[in-house]
Amino acid sequence: MKTPIRLEQALKKLYVAFHNNTLHPECCKQCAVGNILDNKDSWKHLSDLHGDLKLNYVGIVHQNLGRKFNGYTPLELLQIEATFLKACGYKLPLHYKNNKPQNPTNKDSLFNGLSEVVKLLCNMDNVSNIMDYTKLFEFKNKKPSYEIAEILA
Repeated sequence: MKTPIRLEQALKKLYVAFHNNTLHPECCKQCAVGNILDNKDSWKHLSDLHGDLKLNYVGIVHQNLGRKFNGYTPLELLQIEATFLKACGYKLPLHYKNNKPQNPTNKDSLFNGLSEVVKLLCNMDNVSNIMDYTKLFEFKNKKPSYEIAEILA
């Protein structure tokens, strides 16, 4: 199965951001969506609150016009960001009074956030979760259920 281009591009950008330490949940240019959208923050105008799943007027207009940003609709972008923030340990929407992690750029926290985002992105494109390693360890009659080539295909 061929990986959809929007998924492939998003994964590459998130991978680079994670490994280059340019992923920051509280920055609209460096969060999950900010990185997917080439470190631009114009997406923040789609809702009134960072981490909110509700489109504002501008977001509704873009959604109703069928606009896509690097392949994603405004609603999909809000879902991606909310998933990332929640998995990183934030109480949504992002607000100074709401709970947040002590160290927002902790690699373990970011990894948890990205794992959930990758799962969501794969789900959006009807692709098996590329981070699901459970097939590697499935067995039947004391033998692996799958050949490694099958899993990596």
